[in-house]
Amino acid sequence: MYDIAIIGAGINGCSVAHAMSQAKKSVILFDMGGIASGGSGAAGAFISPKFSKSGELKELIHDAFVYSMDFYEKNFPHLLTKAPLLHIAQDDEDAKILQAYKKESLLPLKTPPQEIVKNLVPHAKMQESICLEGGVVNAKAMCEALSKSAECIQEKVESLVYDDGMWIINETYSAKEVVLATGAYETLIQEPYIQLRGIWGHRIDIKTTTQNPCSIHQFVSIAPSSEGVLAIGATHNVHYHPQTSKEPYDINEGRAELLEKASRTLNLQNIEILRDYTGLRSGSFDYMPLIGGLVLSSETLSYGDIKFKTKKPNHEAYTYYPNLTMINGNGGYGFVLAPYLAKILSEHILSGKKISERLTPARFFARWAKKLS
Repeated sequence: MYDIAIIGAGINGCSVAHAMSQAKKSVILFDMGGIASGGSGAAGAFISPKFSKSGELKELIHDAFVYSMDFYEKNFPHLLTKAPLLHIAQDDEDAKILQAYKKESLLPLKTPPQEIVKNLVPHAKMQESICLEGGVVNAKAMCEALSKSAECIQEKVESLVYDDGMWIINETYSAKEVVLATGAYETLIQEPYIQLRGIWGHRIDIKTTTQNPCSIHQFVSIAPSSEGVLAIGATHNVHYHPQTSKEPYDINEGRAELLEKASRTLNLQNIEILRDYTGLRSGSFDYMPLIGGLVLSSETLSYGDIKFKTKKPNHEAYTYYPNLTMINGNGGYGFVLAPYLAKILSEHILSGKKISERLTPARFFARWAKKLS
């Protein structure tokens, strides 16, 4: 029997595996396609804050950005490329946000390197921009490194049953605790209040004579040059889902879109497309991630003394699945959020440290139950 079983080996699942292994717990990690076979493997894996107006998500990603830059540099420096991060406004509204961000930012700002300024197209040079220290990690290699101490099983989890104080997985494996990190693919626990949205991502690696020393973010994200190769991605397509869409994804159309958007920012010369990466990422409908225990809706609804129509629901009054938690809904900030959220979740599992109700899945149950009552 294992101390903890994690279902899903993207950046979330692998980050939890690392945190639990560091705590000397025995970990088994399941994924039907293998390590980083979904959206995490297709991610650009940029480590960046969120340039936006004030709000909980901006503050969360700021804290995660500071934590994760330090985490990657201390633990996996060979997989982290530190580089200036240049964010260029897409339009006038975006420019106003960047102006406000620069006035309020606690992060040290930098001057964009002249080497990159000269390669920007004229329109991009004229736009408002912000530059600070950021990074990019090797997506698949990072997931593999994080999960190195876990036993990794490439197998689809078909059954998950709680019996006599333990979870039985596929009638073969057992664990004291289970963490669901399944992203926007099929869910094992069917609870109607959990509704994740899928975001299809496409990244391409290209060979080009254009040199780029920065991470550039405008209409798409462009990684720093590495031996003449640039990574461009990832497009956000909320309409395509590999398990429900009738037509297959058009790789050529996706490539054309990425190159067209990149060319609005950077003067790319002598382009050769080397490879494609595609996958499904997950987001929540309020854009905040989900970490923590899952409410058992049928039992909770059966209690007659819980008031659901209230401005401040009592999450502690709900009934939860025993020893079962989830980590999900990171959207386009998976590699920024995952180490930080894995720390929060592991402290909750190991020592009972409370997770903010703004992050727990129970917030969605509260809204769903309020509509029903």
